[in-house]
Amino acid sequence: MPDSEIEKILRTCRTIAVVGLSSREFRPSYGVAQYLQDAGYRIIPVNPHETQVLGEKAYARLEDVPEKIDVVDIFRHSEFISPIVESAIRIGAKTVWMQQGIINEEAAKLAREAGLMVVMDRCILQEHRRLGGKSYFACVS
Repeated sequence: MPDSEIEKILRTCRTIAVVGLSSREFRPSYGVAQYLQDAGYRIIPVNPHETQVLGEKAYARLEDVPEKIDVVDIFRHSEFISPIVESAIRIGAKTVWMQQGIINEEAAKLAREAGLMVVMDRCILQEHRRLGGKSYFACVS
């Protein structure tokens, strides 16, 4: 995906559901979500094993989230991606973002065919920093 498309996602999104977000501070999902929250994005934890992360109520499934989601940021192994992408399509998300190391071409194709933007095998924190960081993409609700 070209930088211009990633910039568009980072500039226009406001709400990011982080699937697999853990309350354990040493986990990559926590650090990434905390960074995004500090940058002004609304973070929604999606993890059936959590009740609250980073001061936000956690939901078991994307379908349980009562508000509109712009980006579904996925911290799950590649073999678990397809059902998450299917859920992202059902809820009307705009983008599916598979974190660094996560590749699922079949799920990516399904998302694209449904009209979603797809970022795969890239870290949203690293991309945010690389393309301008907190000051460039500051979000204001």
